[in-house]
Amino acid sequence: MNTNLEQFNKIVDAEEYFEFFQLPYDQKFVNVNRLHILKKFSQYMKEIDSNSPDLSVEDRLKQYCEALQKAYQVFEESTPQEQKLFKVFNDKPKNVVTLTEITSD
Repeated sequence: MNTNLEQFNKIVDAEEYFEFFQLPYDQKFVNVNRLHILKKFSQYMKEIDSNSPDLSVEDRLKQYCEALQKAYQVFEESTPQEQKLFKVFNDKPKNVVTLTEITSD
């Protein structure tokens, strides 16, 4: 695993994160789930930063590595709709009646 925080901060693509941490990944899976993985990874990084502000660079990057693995695994076991990371999955559609709202009186 790379331990250069400056290099880490320059990464912009999901694949670059996996390569930085030398983690295996399925390109097809990343192509489909890229934004969701990155969003979840970002949430995990914020938790690490707020819960452990005094970590050494090496320990911080080690936890980031674990966070990326965890974010990837979340979408292997769940769907973006179930995770509801983006506003579009949380907003109730307007002018739509769901089956659960229909009752038989």
